[in-house]
Amino acid sequence: MNASQRHDRILELLESEGRLAVSDLALRLQVSDMTIRRDFEVLEQMDLLSRVHGGAVPSGSRSYEPPFAVRVGRNLEAKQRIGQAAANLLRDGETVILDAGTTTLEVARSLRGRKNLRVLALSLHIADLLVDEPGITIMLSGGVARPGERSMIGHLAEQTFRELSFDTLFLTVGGIDTRSGLTEYNIDDAGIKRAAFASARRRIAVADGSKIGKTAFVKICAIDDLDVLITDATAPDDILDQFRNAGVDIIVA
Repeated sequence: MNASQRHDRILELLESEGRLAVSDLALRLQVSDMTIRRDFEVLEQMDLLSRVHGGAVPSGSRSYEPPFAVRVGRNLEAKQRIGQAAANLLRDGETVILDAGTTTLEVARSLRGRKNLRVLALSLHIADLLVDEPGITIMLSGGVARPGERSMIGHLAEQTFRELSFDTLFLTVGGIDTRSGLTEYNIDDAGIKRAAFASARRRIAVADGSKIGKTAFVKICAIDDLDVLITDATAPDDILDQFRNAGVDIIVA
């Protein structure tokens, strides 16, 4: 297990257990205590955890999003199922916005081979994946590309949505909850999502179960502004029922 794999495993265990001890984790991952302490130091610098005496706890920050490279491998099978379910909702001839995110990247993978789609990509990752597909016309919004995340942000990106109208938006979120609505970590990303939301006739959120019931830093919209949520079987049933009561159609992939 290399450092990146250890970091992913540490974050998974923190999410499920809430607190990790250095010595116990070293035994579980079959590395030295010093290696775990170095891992904790790296992850704390990324604001992904907080070190405490003898161990670590989750960061608790609502304003810091884990890097794309960390997120892309998390819950991958669930994201792939969500991506396929999302692609199945599209008809040939639609105009589509694909938001920036690791789950919409899986939506994009599921669109390969489709015909007669016009897709505005808010992510250079997604644009690069689909640009050579003969049946798909890829558009970019302009604006500023965030390093690492490679999402499009800024005034020029928002201006695009004032001039165009789309059939369907696939939206990613930092969290989705009945009271706080749809939320995101980054203020600039949230601004683009709001603009995209306003220009789309059908608004679909794609979020694995780890996002359900969570709240990030910046509000995008209220839960009842959403048309459809596509998630996976790990999402809490009681919260999904609250979403249904708010008028949101739920698809569990």
